[in-house]
Amino acid sequence: MENAILVTGGAGFIGSNFVLQWMREEPSPVINLDKLTYAGNLRNLESISSSRNYRFVQGDICERELLQELFAEHRPRAVVHFAAESHVDRSIHGPDDFVRTNVHGTFSLLEEARAYWTGLPEGSRQSFRFLHVSTDEVYGSLRSDDPPFSEITAYAPNSPYSASKAASDHLVRAYHHTYGLPTLTTNCSNNYGPYQFPEKLIPLMILNARAGKPLPVYGDGQNVRDWLFVEDHCEAIRIVLARGKVGETYNIGGWNEMPNMAIIETICSLLDELCPKDPVVPHRELVRFVKDRPGHDRRYAMDARKIERELGWKPRETFESGIRKTVAWYLKNQDWVQEVTSGSYRQWIAKQYT
Repeated sequence: MENAILVTGGAGFIGSNFVLQWMREEPSPVINLDKLTYAGNLRNLESISSSRNYRFVQGDICERELLQELFAEHRPRAVVHFAAESHVDRSIHGPDDFVRTNVHGTFSLLEEARAYWTGLPEGSRQSFRFLHVSTDEVYGSLRSDDPPFSEITAYAPNSPYSASKAASDHLVRAYHHTYGLPTLTTNCSNNYGPYQFPEKLIPLMILNARAGKPLPVYGDGQNVRDWLFVEDHCEAIRIVLARGKVGETYNIGGWNEMPNMAIIETICSLLDELCPKDPVVPHRELVRFVKDRPGHDRRYAMDARKIERELGWKPRETFESGIRKTVAWYLKNQDWVQEVTSGSYRQWIAKQYT
């Protein structure tokens, strides 16, 4: 496929939203490499599966020979690297997969991208990009009166997940400064929206509330996060890929800093309005406080002024508009919900929150 981009992890939550948006808005073909772990779902991409500008490849970013074959066959003009293990709770119970995928996998991808890039003609070498998608969690935790994270905030990861992402960020930086690989890094705040696997806070609360199940809240529910609608995040990544300065990092935030309890109360109020015949109404009666998870960061907040100032991006959605769209999507897509909430998922939720 001429002029294609290679997307890793494009069947996951953010990756699939990015691929769908790219196919709507951009002319370049997409090669989607995804291992299809529990959080990867090809059903997210059914609407484009037969497109001539799209190809799916099932595989692991740690498989160096597969990466070599993909670079050689498709000659991509860019890599957009989403593939990662991304759930803090799972990293606490089983950190091995996080180190393997997030650290070793990113290293493997960087090595093969560097080998491919080195052999490109001069013009193609100049225009090639490696965009690494990361998280605000690499910066650690903020106190209530601390300023938001900026692109020069020192790294201080507190979980195996965030430590593995911090390591991958450092590798990407090193490959630019050591080898000249034209890299870009984005660090985003908490995403929400369609197709999010329901182990994360917002879809978990929507689905449990609808079923009349407890809404488990860690600690006192006052942990603060900045919330970013996934479509806004995907648009920001496209802009960074097109216009970002090589070697730079861009923080992508939603300017929606809210405690977890406020998120849950907003969801409950929306469901009270939209689903008045659910088993338990008002839905907030289902809230149950549970033991806090180890190393639970108190607050994240993102200073996204750099990307606004230099690239002209700002989020389109407020939290109020984005969460209404998200709740409506989950209500409308019950078949998708039933498919992803398999027996193994239910067993994991029971283990985690009991």
